[in-house]
Amino acid sequence: MCTLEKRGDLFLLTLTGDGEHRFHPDTIATILSLLAQAKSQSKRGSVLITTAHGKFFSNGFDLAWAQTAGSKTGAANRLHQMVESFKPVVSALLDLPMPTIAALNGHAAAAGLILALSHDYVFMRKDRGVLYMSEVDIGLSMPEYFSALVRAKVGTSAARRELLLSGKKIRGEEAVGLGIVDTAAYDSAEGVVEASVRLGEKLAAKKWSGEVYASIRKSLYPELCGILGIEARVFAIPKL
Repeated sequence: MCTLEKRGDLFLLTLTGDGEHRFHPDTIATILSLLAQAKSQSKRGSVLITTAHGKFFSNGFDLAWAQTAGSKTGAANRLHQMVESFKPVVSALLDLPMPTIAALNGHAAAAGLILALSHDYVFMRKDRGVLYMSEVDIGLSMPEYFSALVRAKVGTSAARRELLLSGKKIRGEEAVGLGIVDTAAYDSAEGVVEASVRLGEKLAAKKWSGEVYASIRKSLYPELCGILGIEARVFAIPKL
């Protein structure tokens, strides 16, 4: 399902297996538990890197599980359950006292892309993998915190239109051009992870206060934090 490995100052959160890494309630609960574990073990210089095995980073919520409810009402209730239970994952990443990097090994769609955008940095492959917000194609409205996250993290109205209103599957170089990801210069999943580790090690060497870092991060996104119900505490730990 997913694992957390500590490599020196780096925490490596990995969605395991070769499937689509869809978010079932059990998967969501495990991710939350591992983020809490990383937070509890964090110190100055900690960094989180999130990646996955196989072709997919994540293809979003487990819609097949929702549809097994046996009725449209039951399916809608299960989807709502997943939307609400995923919200604390976004909150936890915004509140995590360390820099965060998403290393996209492959496709990131719907809630899978929201997971990636919840990180401070997003690295992507150039040879394969797409970003795709499928809601407009499959007839689902956008959860409020999804939209707020995209507004916070994707800088232009044109890029947000391409991402949310076109149903377009966006490849690496275009994603960089639209400002959705930071870089897409790698020909393999291993290359993406290795580049993420290099950045993680550079950030870890700064030995920043995690609490201060998280406070500054949250201060950048007041609308999103308001919707998520988290606040930026003010810390004063000057190096004088």
